[in-house]
Amino acid sequence: MEYIFGIIIFALDVWAIASVINTRESTGTKILWIALIAILPVLGLIIWYFAGPKANYSR
Repeated sequence: MEYIFGIIIFALDVWAIASVINTRESTGTKILWIALIAILPVLGLIIWYFAGPKANYSR
């Protein structure tokens, strides 16, 4: 069961990092958000969801 939980967290972290990369924030801000998500996978994901920059997918 832990493997499934780990895979889900990993997939959500990859999605969050991809979303941060697609923002119009400065490079420094992107690096800080990516580091937070990578270092604290569960807590970083929760913090990003509520306070992080949202991706702009419209072209």
